[in-house]
Amino acid sequence: MRAVEITQYGAPEVLVAGDRPRPVPAAGELLIRVSASGINRPDVLQRTGNYPVPPGASDIPGLEVAGVVEEGEPAALAAAGLALGDRVCALLPGGGYAQYAVAAIPLCLPVPACLSDIEGASLPETFYTVWSNVFMRGRLQPGETLLVQGGTSGIGVTAILIAKALGSTVIVTAGSDEKCQACLALGADHAINYKTQDFVAEAKRLTGGKGVDVVLDMVAGGYVTREIECLADDGRIVIIAVQGGTKAEFNAGQLLRRRLTVTGSTLRPRLVAFKASIAAGLREHVWPLLESGRIKPVVHDTFPAERAAEAHALMESGTHVGKIVLTW
Repeated sequence: MRAVEITQYGAPEVLVAGDRPRPVPAAGELLIRVSASGINRPDVLQRTGNYPVPPGASDIPGLEVAGVVEEGEPAALAAAGLALGDRVCALLPGGGYAQYAVAAIPLCLPVPACLSDIEGASLPETFYTVWSNVFMRGRLQPGETLLVQGGTSGIGVTAILIAKALGSTVIVTAGSDEKCQACLALGADHAINYKTQDFVAEAKRLTGGKGVDVVLDMVAGGYVTREIECLADDGRIVIIAVQGGTKAEFNAGQLLRRRLTVTGSTLRPRLVAFKASIAAGLREHVWPLLESGRIKPVVHDTFPAERAAEAHALMESGTHVGKIVLTW
């Protein structure tokens, strides 16, 4: 099969298409003939040598794909409501930038009939991440307010779509007026240009002084101190990336007095059983929204797999709104 390999750690140009043996599914896995592969920030970190591959995972980058079930034990597939020839999207520990990929059966979800495989490939990584962090860990409830740091990223767009559909108010930050407008067009209630506005003051103003209930933080670093200031009592901060640094200093007394929570997680190294619980939640609460057309994934651009380096350059530019997808 053809696959995109990391020839050495470095700039996007180190991504080169080559030949690899077709993977063989183990017990509990299926083989997907890949139509499209989603690109995510962890792929960039892996390419630069800053995101080690979990033990046993493929060194080929790529955490999500969509395509057709090519191989799998029929009984195991049937138990998951799947069959050979079905269109599925899957969350992977690696190996997604390839014409074939193996996936754990519980981490495969049907591509809704109203969506293309390109759209399907844009779903797993961000939808699993948002569901597990905003709703499972952050416990966002209908009627509460969510603050998303970086509303035009793949994660940010997904958080806007799901949180709005499930009845929450969404405030986002973005780095330009144009990006703020894009977030509002996607359904965000309010957008703050963090380069020209103080997001703490704006979040307090927009909530009538109460503060936000949940913050989805992809920055960390010095942002954590400021996010605590704009939390409501019993508020929760969920950190999923550390683009602003790994160290933060804040007043722990506020956590005690106001019953605040600062938490975080990474998804890739977690066990299949945990990820399967996320998939079950998505299937029950979010997939009906996709199937009915109430929410629709946002794909910014697509690239043939041979142009993966260009796709990564776009990802690093930060100019995209939504997901970037490779096609095979």
